Amino acid sequence: MSAPDAKPTWMPHQPADRILSTLKTRGALGIPDIAKVLNVTVEAVRQQMAKLEAEGLVDSESRSSGRGRPTQIWRLTGEGHKRFPDTHAEMTVQMISAVISVFGQKGMDQLINAREATMRTNYAEAMRGARSLKMRLERLAEIRSREGYMAEFRPDEEGRGNGFLFIENHCPICTAAQACTGFCRSELQLFNEVLGPDVNVSRVEHVLAGARRCAYRVEPKAAA
Repeated sequence: MSAPDAKPTWMPHQPADRILSTLKTRGALGIPDIAKVLNVTVEAVRQQMAKLEAEGLVDSESRSSGRGRPTQIWRLTGEGHKRFPDTHAEMTVQMISAVISVFGQKGMDQLINAREATMRTNYAEAMRGARSLKMRLERLAEIRSREGYMAEFRPDEEGRGNGFLFIENHCPICTAAQACTGFCRSELQLFNEVLGPDVNVSRVEHVLAGARRCAYRVEPKAAA
């Protein structure tokens, strides 16, 4: 379930890009599963996968599914993930290093806090009139997708039954976050604030910890 009007900064147009986007948002899949998602033939996907593998954008592994032959599962390589934009990565890291060098870690924290304050104002405005948690998550997914995070949300099937998973399939500031983890800490705090005092937000998957995406469990506090 995702915001209907979300406008991610990277939109797949070519068949190969659609496959890359599917693997980015859904994780590792077999060729028949990819064909089903894209509503194309298995042979069409197989031809594209051969090209993507030759370019080093995808690779595969065999997984045993019990009886019968092992299933071949395809996933993005590191180069494949790089096809999704990391906004001004090199310049951002240089700026972070310069700020810490000139102003120290305290100056870097002040910069992150200023960014957080601006985002808080914008997000709070976007939440105006959104009374239910579902509506607030729709608004948050929309604004985060416009910022390049390929965001969506769905019911949390592993939680307590009335919560959601808020998922960001891409991190456009990943390089900056690797250079300064304060960005991740700031965004988690921001989510807790803008989604309202009646919910608790916790990060359950983290790109910087090796996950393919960032995911957050959003639960009403009465159930937490």
